[in-house]
Amino acid sequence: MKNVSKIIPCYAADTSGVCSALYEFGGMIVVHDASGCNSTYSTHDEPRWYDMRSDIYISALTETDAILGNDEKLIEDIVSAAKDRQPAFIALCGSPMPMMTGFDYEAVARDIQGRTGIPTFGLATNGTRSYISGAGMALEAIVSEFVHDMPKEDFDGTAINIIGATPLDFGLTGAVESMKKLFSECGIKVISSIGMGGTLDEIKNAASAKANLVVSYCGLPAAKYMEKEFGIPYICGVPVGEAGVVASELHRAVHDDRSGYMPIKRGQDIDGRAERLVIGEAVLSGSIAYEWKIQTRQAVDVLCPPDIDAELSPDKKDMPMYAEEDIKAYIKDRGIKEVVADPLYKYIIPEGCRLIELPHFAFSGRCFAKDMKDPTCNDYLDDLVLVINKKNK
Repeated sequence: MKNVSKIIPCYAADTSGVCSALYEFGGMIVVHDASGCNSTYSTHDEPRWYDMRSDIYISALTETDAILGNDEKLIEDIVSAAKDRQPAFIALCGSPMPMMTGFDYEAVARDIQGRTGIPTFGLATNGTRSYISGAGMALEAIVSEFVHDMPKEDFDGTAINIIGATPLDFGLTGAVESMKKLFSECGIKVISSIGMGGTLDEIKNAASAKANLVVSYCGLPAAKYMEKEFGIPYICGVPVGEAGVVASELHRAVHDDRSGYMPIKRGQDIDGRAERLVIGEAVLSGSIAYEWKIQTRQAVDVLCPPDIDAELSPDKKDMPMYAEEDIKAYIKDRGIKEVVADPLYKYIIPEGCRLIELPHFAFSGRCFAKDMKDPTCNDYLDDLVLVINKKNK
């Protein structure tokens, strides 16, 4: 059966993406699902659960409610909880069960907003897509609801928003704080982080930025919305190890008023093939691959299993590939010698191919969380290259 994970796990679901993206903004997130299913998100996909409070509820959908379509019970429960908690907004997302029975998220959201006066949006997740889809919808909804046009920041340098950072891609490594520090040293001011490490009040000023930095594919829908509505260009990239290339791309985007993708073209080996591969989320993996090529002068490919339609590099070398049998065949058929990926990929890596471990929380959860590193720290890429060189000896 195609696209069934038989050996390696699947990536976190779209419902987890919604919860993760909206976790820190003071809203109330409701997952329309059976009682107890909140534990799937809280114990597998959310490292902030025990240290930071957030109002995330489950609808406790029963078999009778599902069969009879008892939406009024759900609406009354949400309205009652909202009046008690007074959240900044309400987000309603779903699971496979309401998808199969049929559920109108937008209509229910309008009903709840009418009864509470609280901004409410329905996000039609279904638990079958990856976290990229859910987080992307959630961040776009936040931006469209709370960001309004305003004068640009009166700042000599470049004022930006960081969009798309969540623990699912970056873990709790302090990556957002590190990026803010790096950009500050380059004369770039961060207005808001639309993801983790930010507040809703900061996001309300996001339209005053001159450019947006998309640090994961989750942030792309919000960046495209802000480009269309407010004329703010964006680039995609993570400052791996240093801010230099990303900072220059941000300045270029502001100067040329044109969006772009960074990581940029990585090239190929003489025979037209790369013998090295990074597997993971498109933007971070692509940025690692780009910097890896710069340091080693060796071509690098990227596979993006959670980003089914991701084609971020100008040369279209970043490939969406979900099925584990396809990934295994790709590595074997192309003669890939080294793979940078989550440790659990070792179970499908062909014999003779080296695995350089790079934990991805959205893939392996807490298993290797302690081994995750901040990709923006100065020694991050040096450590990666050192490991690669040691394995080559």
